[in-house]
Amino acid sequence: MTEAEQAGRPTEPTGATATAGEESAPKGPRRIGTLLAVAAFAFLLDLGSKLLVVAQLEHHDPIQVFGTWLQFEVIRNRGAAFGIGEAMTVVFTVIAAAVIVAIARIARKLHSMPWAIALGLLLGGAFGNLTDRLFRSPGGFQGGVVDFIAPAHFAVFNLADSAIVCGGFLIVILSFRGLDPDGTVHQD
Repeated sequence: MTEAEQAGRPTEPTGATATAGEESAPKGPRRIGTLLAVAAFAFLLDLGSKLLVVAQLEHHDPIQVFGTWLQFEVIRNRGAAFGIGEAMTVVFTVIAAAVIVAIARIARKLHSMPWAIALGLLLGGAFGNLTDRLFRSPGGFQGGVVDFIAPAHFAVFNLADSAIVCGGFLIVILSFRGLDPDGTVHQD
């Protein structure tokens, strides 16, 4: 018998409780394994693609995948998306590190599979670009990120950028649907 039952107070069922305008969902198991697996997949895919294109394409003419609509062309981007802020490479490195720390904090309460996938994509992409900033020339938080996917009339990007965008898009959708990382569903 619990302390509440002994005192004659009503007891709550185990799990999360619902409040007005909120519906509780069973939390289920923590999804850290899923988050790490998705992050590792995104990171390794990004790293492998960058190693391949640097070895095979750097200092060569672009390869046309779909005519001029899509090409593979290696560039080193020291800025953010679209080459903005090249003088602020250290700032982007700190931001990527902060995103990784924030995901690690959220992961402690992660019970939602969709959130695990979204955060895994974000984490893998952040690690991919952070790896470039730390280890590519000139190194020391100022390395250029390897970008190589060059659609016509758009910025050149890489698979880490794609993972970050897809993860961010999923997070927006999950937030609008009222799903929290801990598995709670809010009905407004």
